[in-house]
Amino acid sequence: MKVRDLMTPDVITLDAASPLVAAEELMGLRRFRHLPVTEGGRLIGLVTHRDLLRAYVSSVQGADWRENERLKATVNVAKIMHTKVRTIGPDDPLTEAARLLRHGPWGCLPVVDEEGHLVGILTEADFVRLAETWLRTMDPSLLGLDEG
Repeated sequence: MKVRDLMTPDVITLDAASPLVAAEELMGLRRFRHLPVTEGGRLIGLVTHRDLLRAYVSSVQGADWRENERLKATVNVAKIMHTKVRTIGPDDPLTEAARLLRHGPWGCLPVVDEEGHLVGILTEADFVRLAETWLRTMDPSLLGLDEG
């Protein structure tokens, strides 16, 4: 199998000027833990849920809720995004993607083409879904597990 067989091709992204509150809302509404940041369709960064939490803690220590909300609305994702992001190509083998995810700092791999355009995203959840599908077709006796 190749990355393209498992990746999510329709990726919701942010641009670098998006406020933190936009990232927070998207992550909350869609239950995402990672959001790619693009410019002209090219991947330029990645914002994670942990990044948001860290930004809020470091920026608002001692601030009241109004100040917290103001910061979320005025600080943009460029301030907290990771710019050195490990990526993978759509035609790369899934085994390589699994290895990169297992040893990488985040639970996702943005999928980019040769020009750096974002064409998809591959997450740990995609691999869990694949494992669930595979396990449903498996004879439990082959795994040495009882169904009880």
